Amino acid sequence: MELLILNYEIKYKPSYSLLVVTLNPGEAMIGESGSLVYMQPTIGVQTHGRKKSILGSIGMAILGGQSFFVNEFSATGGQGEAGFSAAPLGDIEVLEVSPDKGFIIQKSSFIASQKEVNLDTEWQGFTKGLFGQGLFMIKVSGGGLLFINTFGAIDKHILAPGEKLIVDNFHLVAFSDTCQYKVTKFGGWKETVLGGEGFVTEITGPGEIYIQTKNINELANWLWTILEPRVQAKAR
Repeated sequence: MELLILNYEIKYKPSYSLLVVTLNPGEAMIGESGSLVYMQPTIGVQTHGRKKSILGSIGMAILGGQSFFVNEFSATGGQGEAGFSAAPLGDIEVLEVSPDKGFIIQKSSFIASQKEVNLDTEWQGFTKGLFGQGLFMIKVSGGGLLFINTFGAIDKHILAPGEKLIVDNFHLVAFSDTCQYKVTKFGGWKETVLGGEGFVTEITGPGEIYIQTKNINELANWLWTILEPRVQAKAR
């Protein structure tokens, strides 16, 4: 399958990345709900449920915390430009998806894709939350460009056949579907409780791994250390 040409630019890397896409008449993009930053009036928007039934959409939202809908942006009134972003502070990376090169991505990392890219939300990594800690993964297939966003910078690793890498799940963004993986707890209960770690994924090549350098859960915990004394003081 030949990738369709898409006119795009990723600006302000690596901390404040913004995806800017220029669509010609007949071209369209799928964007995560809430990822739009701006668009020109020549761009039209249609909202689609992620599933055929609203019950399926609700069930998926409960399981994975994803929004019920995605938006399709198309150039209806002539060529137009649209900007997308999602993570509070972080980078945007483009992945090329083809029939022989798919990916497994963290659900929160999806920002946008070409229409020919398929996001499988019925895959067991999503519906069963196999990655633990409330983290869910989506299997990506088809053909086209996939844009992912991260919290912090993106650290890319290329694994040779049989080569392994162990990644903390809150830092894991995406990996090739050619990789084998195993989700485990970090060490024993002492390491899990006292070491501040939870679940990790052991990934075996061949394939690519994309890791985010920052952890949104750690940021939330750090903010709470500042806010908690003030909350307690007001509660007295």
